[in-house]
Formats: sequence, C-alpha cells, structure tokens
Amino acid sequence: MSMTSMRERLVAVGSRPPGEPIAPRNFHARDVVVLAGAIGASLGLTWLVYSQILPLQGLQGFLIIWAATFFVMYYLAVRDIDGPVVARDRVMASLMTVLTIAVVIPLVLIVSYVTIKGIRFLHLAFFTTTLADIGPLSPSDESGGLHAIVGTLEQVGIAMVISVPLGVITAVYLNEVKGRLQRPVRVFVDAMSGTPSIVAGLFIYVILVSGKGFSGFAAALALSILMLPTVTRATEVVLRLVPDGLREASLALGAPEWRTTWRVVLPTARSGLVTAVLLGIARVVGETAPLIVTAFGSTTLNVNPFSGPQAALPLSTFHLFTSSQQADIDRAWAFAFVLIAIVLVLFVIARRSARRQFGR
Repeated sequence: MSMTSMRERLVAVGSRPPGEPIAPRNFHARDVVVLAGAIGASLGLTWLVYSQILPLQGLQGFLIIWAATFFVMYYLAVRDIDGPVVARDRVMASLMTVLTIAVVIPLVLIVSYVTIKGIRFLHLAFFTTTLADIGPLSPSDESGGLHAIVGTLEQVGIAMVISVPLGVITAVYLNEVKGRLQRPVRVFVDAMSGTPSIVAGLFIYVILVSGKGFSGFAAALALSILMLPTVTRATEVVLRLVPDGLREASLALGAPEWRTTWRVVLPTARSGLVTAVLLGIARVVGETAPLIVTAFGSTTLNVNPFSGPQAALPLSTFHLFTSSQQADIDRAWAFAFVLIAIVLVLFVIARRSARRQFGR
C-alpha cells in the first residue's frame, strides 16, 4: 500500500468537524488509529531489534528505546497526515503524558507498598493508646500512636503559624513592594531553600535546646526554618500570576498600595496561597533529622510542646525501624501509613476549603 493511499484511508476513518481547531485533546477515530499504530509498530520494531538482533537485555533499556522509537514513528505518521506543526504538537503532548506517568507510577507504588505493609498492623486502639502502654514482647498488631499524632499536629501547626505569615509577607515584599533589599532578600530565601534539614535542627539546638532542653516548640522552630523558603517562593510565583490590570484598576480608583495588595491581590491569589501552604507542609511533615536534636522523641503523651521531649510520627517511625525487634519494625509501617493518611486528609480538606471560598 502506498503512502498516498494510506493517508486517504486514514482521512476516511474519521474526520474532524469543519472549523474545529487541531489540538491534542481533539482526538477522533483517525487520531486514535495513528496513535495505536505508532505504539504497536514501535513495540514490534523495538522487540525485534533489541531482543532478536542485538544482544541486549534489561527492561529499562527496552522501555527507553521503545519510547524513542515511538516518538519518531508517531512524528513521521502525523507529519505525513497533518503537517509538521501538528506533528510537533502531538509529540510534545505524548512526551508530557509519558513523563507524567513515569512520575506518578513510583508515587503510586510507594503509597501502595506502605499501605499494604502498614494497614495490617493498624487498629482502632492505635489512636487511643501510646507506646508506653505496649510491652516489649507484645505482638505487632498491638501498637499506640496517640503521642506521635499529637506531637506531629502540634509541631507542624506551630511551624505554620510562624512561617506562613512570614512567608506571605516576604513574598509580598519581593513581588509588590520591590524595595531596596529585594535582591539580598531573594538571595537569602534561595539559600535557605537549600539548607539541609539537620543544619536547621542543629541551629535550634545551639540557640535553644542546649539551654532549656528538648521540646516540641524547638522542633517547630526547626521545621519553620525549612518551611519558610518554600512558602515564600511558592507565594511569590502565585502573586506574579495576578493580572496587573487588577492592580492598576484599584490604584486608579484611589486605593493605596497596601489596600490594593490586601483587598485585591491576595484574595485573587487565595487558591494559590493554599497551594503554597500545602507545599510547605509537605516539605516538613516527614522530616526526621531536625526532630532528633530538638524534640528527641518520647513514648508517652506530652500535650505541652513547650516543656519536655515530644514524639512525632516520622521520629517514632525512625526509632521503631532502628529497633532489633521485628514487632517494632512492623509497628513502624503502621506509623508511616498513618503519617501518609494524615497528610492526604489535610490536603483534601485544605483544597476543598480553598475551592469553596474561591467560588464565593
């Protein structure tokens, strides 16, 4: 079959409505046939060359060569039918899809593995008891994490109270005020974003813990140091997305700059600000290194973050994993699963709240 007749058959399979733009989302029967043909042809060619002709082995190399062959074949097929512009558009859309799948698959595998390993040892008593109530020879399904859950919520909550207002104010200064210290402040924020977590913990240990002892508040200060640059940079990016026309309209009506920022810019970016806070929480909620030298950890419930050692979910997970008892290692999976579940619940609640407020 010649290339001309093949193109005519593909055109006859499915045509677009007149005037409809050519875009990756506007897939019709013809586009599906081309995509499926490129996938099948590239898979067959890769298997023939990789496994039968060349003495190569390994799944990773096979997938890489298959992806490269698919993109080449798909580009040539679409270019012959719709032209080079549409071909480049289709190939880039396919590349973004493949990369997204490559990122999502490891995340799904990690969450699934932790869920399978941890949910077996999770019972209702986990949320009402502590490790102090569990004996060293108790079975794996007897565990208590109330002290760690309370510690994590208090430490992350205090870190949010400290870092979120400071991060938003800093981002407003960098994007809205643009004062003389804009460049050094941005350099300082960028430098803080690369600070190792253990350095933040040692800093708080030197200035606070060494004189007053371990506490959950010290751990919250260390977490706030790590959370601050993330919130600042994410908020700055969100503020840049606010149209300048809104600022100009507010200033033209006689509103001062601070009122424009407070009543126009920040409400417009509310949904993005919630995302910035979520990114900050995700940055610190699983940190363990700074908690070792600040909160220290405990097996008993301590609801006062300003006095005495305090537990946390990542810290308790670390201590249990380093134990020589298999029952403690099994309990560590339950702690890790609860940590992931709490983060997921907080993210869903924050997202729904932001969406509801933004809709109003």
